[in-house]
Amino acid sequence: PKLIPRTHNDYAYNSKIAADVCKVTGESVLLLALPIAHNMPLACPGVQGTLFTGGKVVLSASTRPEDLFRLIQQHRVTHLKVVPTLLIRLIHDPSIGKYDLSSLRVVQSGGQRMQPEVRLRTRELVPGAFVQENFGMSEGMLFFVRAEDPEEVRLGTCGRPISSDDEVKLVDDEGREVAPGEVGELTCRGPYTLRGYFGVPEYNARQFTPDGFYRSGDLMRLHPSGNYVVEGRKKDLVNRGGEKISAEEIENLILSHPSVQNIACVPMPDPLMGEKMCACVILKKGRALTLRELVAFLMDKEIAKFKLPERLEILPDFPVSAFGKVSKKALVDWVTTKLEREKAA
Repeated sequence: PKLIPRTHNDYAYNSKIAADVCKVTGESVLLLALPIAHNMPLACPGVQGTLFTGGKVVLSASTRPEDLFRLIQQHRVTHLKVVPTLLIRLIHDPSIGKYDLSSLRVVQSGGQRMQPEVRLRTRELVPGAFVQENFGMSEGMLFFVRAEDPEEVRLGTCGRPISSDDEVKLVDDEGREVAPGEVGELTCRGPYTLRGYFGVPEYNARQFTPDGFYRSGDLMRLHPSGNYVVEGRKKDLVNRGGEKISAEEIENLILSHPSVQNIACVPMPDPLMGEKMCACVILKKGRALTLRELVAFLMDKEIAKFKLPERLEILPDFPVSAFGKVSKKALVDWVTTKLEREKAA
């Protein structure tokens, strides 16, 4: 594991700036059902940013939707911090209509990209809340959508850096800056972004540019609005016979299918192609889906044939990390094991 040195000044700075962007005040009430050892619930603005402004923090040991709805109603919660997997569970829970959620002003999501359909559904159910996407990392740099951003920008981007002193460059594999609108790796530096991992100078030499920009491994492009769009991770690719397929690109398309509640596309081993794509799907209640139907749906989107999933797995739920992110590693291991058993049978 890599140790990330964070100073008191780092956290104080990003907590206060994030609180300002999220309009946290002394009247704010934040509900957290996420582990506060992580950067987002701790300081984005999280516990620290809320307490800095004199607000109130409510901690929940439970992530059961009805337990959270009850706390929102009881404490008149104004700010709710979630990851997309939790938010999807909340908006599809039948008990949501039993509780008064009108106190909510901000529903903040991070950790993974939030699909526009999820954001729109949340706004329908809680019309008084600003559904805010953010993007960040334990290493520092934070991007937040702003309430004043136009609708199409709020729906299609992860925001922009929270500090005017944050510096961002999107670069190609040779380290050259890409043109506006082109996809490149996010490199960044700023007042609360780390300057190096602890005790690993050789690793730092690879992870930082000579002028101190951190190589994040995240793929982004600059939106015409000045906000940024996350396009996935450099490593979140399926390598099908040398063709690199972005898992996130296909996930975004599949999530627009009316039967799909959640989706994770992962590589599965193939003796000829090296890897092929497996679509792991959680269906909406009472819905069904076959691989043939899914492929036909994607073909209507006019994507290249080599990008099509070649296996569909229907699951009741996804394995998640301690932070609530979908664990793609666990899904890859599960699919690989299942393939091995099928081959041996």
